[in-house]
Amino acid sequence: MAQVEVRKVADVSVEDVRDVLHVSEADIPDAKVLKMIKRAQVTLGLELSEDIDYTDCTETEKESITLLAAIYAIYYLTGGSAIGLNFSVGDLSSSNASLPSLTVLQTEFERILASLKEPYVGSV
Repeated sequence: MAQVEVRKVADVSVEDVRDVLHVSEADIPDAKVLKMIKRAQVTLGLELSEDIDYTDCTETEKESITLLAAIYAIYYLTGGSAIGLNFSVGDLSSSNASLPSLTVLQTEFERILASLKEPYVGSV
């Protein structure tokens, strides 16, 4: 059976992460968001046992990295901490009330991660 090459054409931007959170550069600087994207890229790569490049990835990988970076950003904004897939919630203040639910983001990330881990079976 011939191996199908997956075409990678997506890239994750700091705007993608901020869009998920509905925040601006004033809330979290570009350099901090980019650092979170890179951490999410490494974490996803470790979970999948493959090299992932946030600047050249599949749409599914992009969504996973974006969601995980957004989760990291929420922990940054709320004073919590996040290492890999382990999280510690900080104090949530009223100024962060507009942030999306962590449970929703984590559930969506886990769903996408599970689909990335499953081998594709079917016709192309």
